[in-house]
Amino acid sequence: MLATMGYITPEITGKFPGYLSPSAGLKFADVPNGLAAISKVPAAGWGQILAYMAFCEVSQEQTPGSAAYAGDFGFKVLTSSDPAEKTKKLNAEIANGRLAMMAIIGMFFQDGLTGSAWGDWANYTASPLRAFENELGVQAPVGFWDPAGFTADGSVEDFKRRRATEIKHGRISMLATMGYITPEITGKFPGYLSPSAGLKFADVPNGLAAISKVPAAGWGQILAYMAFCEVSQEQTPGSAAYAGDFGFKVLTSSDPAEKTKKLNAEIANGRLAMMAIIGMFFQDGLTGSAWGDWANYTASPLRAFENELGVQAPVGFWDPAGFTADGSVEDFKRRRATEIKHGRISMLATMGYITPEITGKFPGYLSPSAGLKSADVPNGLAAISKVPAAGWGQILAYMAFCEVSQEQTPGSAAYAGDFGFKVLTSSDPAEKTKKLNAEIANGRLAMMAIIGMFFQDGLTGSAWGDWANYTASPLRAFENEMGAQPPFGFWDPVGFTADGDVDAYKRRRQTEIKHGRIAMLATMGYMTPEITGKWPGFLSPSAGLKFEDVPNGLAAISKVPVEGWAQILGWMAFCETSKSQAPGTPGAVGDFGWKLITSDDPVVKERKLASELANGRLAMVAIMGMFFQDGLTGSAFGDFAIKQGSAWLAFENELGVQAPVGFWDPAGFTADGSVENFKRRRQTELKHGRISMLATMGYITPEITGKFPGYLSPSAGLKFADVPNGLAAISKVPAAGWGQILAYMAFCEVSQDQSAGTPAAAGDFGFKVLTSSDPAEKTKKLSAELANGRLAMMAIIGMFFQDGLTGSAWGDWANYTASPLR
Repeated sequence: MLATMGYITPEITGKFPGYLSPSAGLKFADVPNGLAAISKVPAAGWGQILAYMAFCEVSQEQTPGSAAYAGDFGFKVLTSSDPAEKTKKLNAEIANGRLAMMAIIGMFFQDGLTGSAWGDWANYTASPLRAFENELGVQAPVGFWDPAGFTADGSVEDFKRRRATEIKHGRISMLATMGYITPEITGKFPGYLSPSAGLKFADVPNGLAAISKVPAAGWGQILAYMAFCEVSQEQTPGSAAYAGDFGFKVLTSSDPAEKTKKLNAEIANGRLAMMAIIGMFFQDGLTGSAWGDWANYTASPLRAFENELGVQAPVGFWDPAGFTADGSVEDFKRRRATEIKHGRISMLATMGYITPEITGKFPGYLSPSAGLKSADVPNGLAAISKVPAAGWGQILAYMAFCEVSQEQTPGSAAYAGDFGFKVLTSSDPAEKTKKLNAEIANGRLAMMAIIGMFFQDGLTGSAWGDWANYTASPLRAFENEMGAQPPFGFWDPVGFTADGDVDAYKRRRQTEIKHGRIAMLATMGYMTPEITGKWPGFLSPSAGLKFEDVPNGLAAISKVPVEGWAQILGWMAFCETSKSQAPGTPGAVGDFGWKLITSDDPVVKERKLASELANGRLAMVAIMGMFFQDGLTGSAFGDFAIKQGSAWLAFENELGVQAPVGFWDPAGFTADGSVENFKRRRQTELKHGRISMLATMGYITPEITGKFPGYLSPSAGLKFADVPNGLAAISKVPAAGWGQILAYMAFCEVSQDQSAGTPAAAGDFGFKVLTSSDPAEKTKKLSAELANGRLAMMAIIGMFFQDGLTGSAWGDWANYTASPLR
């Protein structure tokens, strides 16, 4: 653990100032990190190291049975006089030590091999893994990835044998995965699977249960087909079939480049399918359904925790790593205590990043003795180098106080996070539960936020990740491509283009254009019949099928005759084969010569193709929504009347349900039908809306009517006229002013009983201007207030953004001097 920290700490905090050995003129800064440091340590340093090791060995009695023999050297930070606490800490120490042993071995190996504990891959020039880094299946973002070291011996023969196996397993898994999914979507074949046995396709259940229904002749056919696949081609090493090429030119191609692309895609899809089918088998075996109905897990140990704090919609109790799979309540509570602490620290750290950016820093000195002003301390990780020793002492002392000021043994209030601060908790159990739930959720968000801020800060020198600092980023290669549009510009959050590979980018762009075009056709195919009606006459005269007999949406699939499917597939094949789409051709970039979509004029062509990309992206999102709505309600437009059993119906007559969208909850907060949660969120919405209305008016009114005459603070000589409008006003409000603001907020909170079911909980504080003794008038006014509050929440966020960006809530155009729009 000490060695691992010795590697990591100098990389993060930097090295000690001054000299390691004044007599040798050796500074700490001159000592490299890692194994290279060994050559720099002077003889006296080795003497000190050995002397300390000897002291540790001989300063305590370590014979079998002694305390030190069991690891207790009397340092009560690591152990404890409390046996239970001591056991817990020693357990943690052993676990951390095991992790550190793995880590330091890895660091030594990386350091010895590459000269850096962080293992720069560019240094592995002679690695046997290099032999396979250009093979099929090597894909971003991990590149050639073999954590188990199967290819470490560099054997090409073994690699090809494993690759042949991987392709076969992937193909079988793709068929199996589609075999699970397809009957759920399209239904099963009509007629009989086995006429002699009277077995219909409809009688065969989906998934593993189907195994018991397949007749002996069916198993014979399956085995015969497998045998045919194995023996119909020569598959000895070096043959085409050994590499997966069985001559089916749909999967491969006579064009080497196209063949490589398709086989790469096949391997990637096969890997995904292997993961998918294993998951489906597991779910099916456990619950009787590949989709894993949670209602079937009645005896699951995870049930023990589904009513705990932190179990929130939409995922409910979520433990993908299986930490709670053993059902241990003790372990759950220990992890919960840790989660609460980490969340609280992360919330403080996140606010510590954000607050100085918004409100500015404290006036005066952080350390008068060192002449260090608060204003001199940079924001973020760079602040670590500025904190004086006394400051670190205060930080550590406060941490120690938090740890030792309360009894935190299992079962105590503090162990569950209750330190008696009744702002965070409450003497009311229901209110306490609500606040602790909110705290856990906010802490989880803050843990994610602070990690992102650290990463951005370390990478760019700013927690906000100034894009101007990424001058050498490979993403720069594509920022002027079509489809890079405001407000995001070039946006690739998943990092597909992080390697700067132009060929891969163009291949994805070609795919995006095709998918977008198909999605636009599909979206229009949903909408047009609803608006213009259907064609007159027959779709299939021989089958007596009229166009008007074909329902709109997914239900149409069951009506299309065989010849119709053949026409659809024929048209798709024509589109694919009628133009060369090899890299570098017009067809590869989406230009099939239809000058309605493109143009002979390069400028017009670029504008139209950019529009097409944007429309295609919108259509891809739209068609997925239509499929979902159609599958759920039988209509792509999601007729709400069909959702008779929906939990959302419980709230469709509540205040705030307004035309044209009606009851609108796209995030599904109310999907569980909980009236209690709905009322709590409504109470929060009302408060936020009222604050936002006041804030919005506070921005607008001084601009229109001017400011109050006289002094805001006579003692400070501060006039109302001296206070700027907007965010800049924060720096002008005197301490007494903040006191008044906080006091008024506290008064609003405590002057009325706001517990569930009270008038104040529903927003009625007795101000009859906002409400009314007439129920109908009261409903109308409260509805108007909700709508205005929602608008104000949007407005104030926009004003803050504009103000922070330009210094004015109205976004003074004169401040955008470097804008490309100029």
